Amino acid sequence: MSRTERLFQLMQAMRRLPAPVTAATLAQETGVSERTLYRDIGSLRGLGAVIDGEAGYGFTLIEDPHLPPLSFDEDELEALVLGLREVEALADPALAHSARNALAKLRARLPERQAHQLRHAVLTAHRFSPPAPPTIDAALLRCACREERHIRFDYRDAQGAATQREVKPLSLLLLDNSHCLIAWCLLREDYRTFRLDRMAGMAVLELSFRPERVPLLRGFMDRMEAEQGSCAIRL
Repeated sequence: MSRTERLFQLMQAMRRLPAPVTAATLAQETGVSERTLYRDIGSLRGLGAVIDGEAGYGFTLIEDPHLPPLSFDEDELEALVLGLREVEALADPALAHSARNALAKLRARLPERQAHQLRHAVLTAHRFSPPAPPTIDAALLRCACREERHIRFDYRDAQGAATQREVKPLSLLLLDNSHCLIAWCLLREDYRTFRLDRMAGMAVLELSFRPERVPLLRGFMDRMEAEQGSCAIRL
């Protein structure tokens, strides 16, 4: 392994492993002695990486905007293309547009050889039967999830029954070829999943539920795992 490859592997290890990472762990990851590891840490700092820590404590990588961009290997590039193409094929129009923009930015920033591979990737994604488009503004809904604000909307279930709901929006997912919202429903006082193509008249409210989103979402995922998805998903 060349020194450049080793430094790249060291950066990846510090990104991937829980911080702070001990010198012994990093040395094992990169296949060098701890003495060499300390020299490699010094080399990365000299290249512009901001790395907190010291011998006997552990190291934490802080990304530095002045650090030269690191490259991707071939499978990482293929994974990026496949993921972004899948978003193009499945997402709402605003998110599909963002996926196309992200792919164009990647092509512009990569070295020519890798940009060529990105343009001619082996993997791609196409759906002959894409999900039904949302009947509400999905971009606004994503914003409400991020900002942890209540939303109100009209909903019609699979049997055609109409209700008005106020919920704490937690996350969006693709389920059974439908875009769905995972939420805590104030009407039912429980978790519910709503199809975006059955929602109408959505309004984002001023009422905040911060910082409940992550704990609530974890609770939903725990229930799904315990019940193997049979009862937790109700559309």
